[in-house]
Formats: sequence, structure tokens, C-alpha cells
Amino acid sequence: MSDKQPVLELRNVDKSFGPIDVLHEISLKVGEGEVLCLLGDNGAGKSTLIKTLAGVHQPTNGEIFMDGELTTFSSPREAQERGIATVHQFGGTYPLMSVGHNFFMGMEPTKGFWPFKVYDREKANRIAVEEVQKMGITRITDGDRLVGGLSGGERQSLAIARAVYFGARVLILDEPTAALGVKQAAHVLRIVNEAKKRGLAVIFITHQVMHAMAVGDHFAVLIRGAIAADFRKGDKTREEIADLMAGGESMADLEANIEGYMETHEGHVPPPAH
Repeated sequence: MSDKQPVLELRNVDKSFGPIDVLHEISLKVGEGEVLCLLGDNGAGKSTLIKTLAGVHQPTNGEIFMDGELTTFSSPREAQERGIATVHQFGGTYPLMSVGHNFFMGMEPTKGFWPFKVYDREKANRIAVEEVQKMGITRITDGDRLVGGLSGGERQSLAIARAVYFGARVLILDEPTAALGVKQAAHVLRIVNEAKKRGLAVIFITHQVMHAMAVGDHFAVLIRGAIAADFRKGDKTREEIADLMAGGESMADLEANIEGYMETHEGHVPPPAH
């Protein structure tokens, strides 16, 4: 990201629910045209972190900055208004609704004059198809097509195109490739790169190391609610990242400590802690 001011930054963010601490001193930042990959297995705290970024939860401690200014998202709507867009698996699209309806859901264009305003289906369909095709999804040519007939990758792409069209500055993608096959996952990764080219700050949440390495500029590994590692592209191998996610590095340190003890204590293992 160089020395540019980040679009979104978290500083020492904690989140507790009563006596249960879920997030511990999370510090992250992401800038324009950058993909931050947040890696972690189930139970790592990814869902709570996403909800904190999206305004569902407020931090118990710590600070959130947008464009260098201290900010608070008191609700998901407020986060959206500031340009935070969260896309979950399949993009939150509705299979029994058309492409155009899904694209403009809640913000439908109208024509005519009150009290005779009606939904402008032609305009909605035209814009939806244009915006999706700008993201490289040329197979969608009919805005009346039901979303249920699209592939998982196309549904993700529709949701991302919608977020870009409505002014998202930070795009949070929650496990977008988890339920997809190889071809459709590759399709979504191309869309992530397209969003990056357009200058969006992208937070890509995943447990799939290969997918992260394909698009990521900056990586953070989350384990039990804390950042276990924070590094740039090229700093670690796939195997090293996988080890981190599994706690392998801490296990390796433990094994090294045990071996060191045995070497200096005539092969005896360390005594149990009291």
C-alpha cells in the first residue's frame, strides 16, 4: 500500500460479549487498490470481525478510522453510507428475483410522477447488465433472467458489481469462494482483481490459502480472535501460511523448546508445569 493513508484502519480493537472476549487487540489497515486477505479457520473470530467492520457490533475497546478520521459505525446502514459494503456467500442475492431486481433491491429506479410512479424495469435491467458486464461477466445479457439460474460465481459477481455501482469504497468479501468449484472460484478471483483495479479497498476473508495468494497484497492470520501474523505478498510461502493458520508455528516453537531442554538435560523431557 506504500505510504498512502489507508481507507480503513483498525487500531487495537477488542470485542467482548459479557465476560467472553472474542477479539483481542486487532490492528489492521487497507488502502485504495489493495486486497487485504484475512485468513483463519472456523472459530478464529472472522465473523465477529466482519460484523464489527460492518456496523453490526461496536468495538468494546479500540478505534476505527476512515480516511484517517476516527469514526464509529452505530449501525449497518451507517457503515453502508460511509462506503462499507459486505458481500456474503452468493452475495445475498434472491434466486426467485431477476438480475435487475436484485441489483437495485431497495433502491429501485422509477418513472412517471407521483402518485403514478412505477418501477422502471427497462432502466434497471439495462444498468444491471451493463455494470455486470463491466466486471467481465459477459454471459449475463438479460436483466429479466432469474438469479436462481446463475452460477455461484455469477451471483457473487452481481453482488460485487452492485456494491461498486452504489459507491462502495471498502468491499468486504466473506468466504466468497468457499462453496464454489475451481472454475467458478477463479471467476470470483478475477472479479476481486477487477475491483482492486478500480481502486476499491478489498478485505477478502477466507480459509483457502491458494485463493488468498492469487489476489492478496497484504495478509493477516487470525487465530482465536487475535492477529497471529501480519505480512506482505511474497513474505511467506503457502506452506508457512497454512502452518500459521493451524497454529503450526507455535507448535514448532514448542517442539524446539522441548528438544533444547532435552539436549541440556541428558535426554530428559521437561517436567510438568505446576
